[in-house]
Amino acid sequence: MSVEVVADLKSPSWVREGRPLVMIGDSGTGKSHLLIGIGTAIAEAGLTVRYITTQALVNELAEAADEKQLNKTIARYGRVDLLCIDELGYMELDRHGAELLFQVLTEREEKNSVAIASNESFGGWTKTFTDPRLCAAIVDRLTFNGTIIETGTDSYRLASTRARAEEPA
Repeated sequence: MSVEVVADLKSPSWVREGRPLVMIGDSGTGKSHLLIGIGTAIAEAGLTVRYITTQALVNELAEAADEKQLNKTIARYGRVDLLCIDELGYMELDRHGAELLFQVLTEREEKNSVAIASNESFGGWTKTFTDPRLCAAIVDRLTFNGTIIETGTDSYRLASTRARAEEPA
């Protein structure tokens, strides 16, 4: 990933345009770090940002649905300028959870930006979203006019641990 791409993502212009961002890479490759850093830069530029993990978001939506507060909750997530959703792909979502997440993404589509970090390539998203049509619709919404960043497969944490282990005592 180039310095220019990161500089562009720190600028709020892509968020004001309602464009999505998807970061894909193995665990430990810096996706969450980038997601938080980009979100922080956007917040410092004066826009509203919300960071949440996929599972926490789906849990909150399910609880809101049970309490007849789903529309209000989806509207709240629809108003934030940049919604950062981390850890997509780590857990399979049941059909209801996937549909709830889809509603949030649809509410934001082409109006407000969403940034997603996932450990799965798009082809692997069918493990998270088990309905193939729903999965295709989500990928379609997250890639239209968006930026896709691949962070790779080399874990920074593992490399750091190995380097420390090799240091003389």
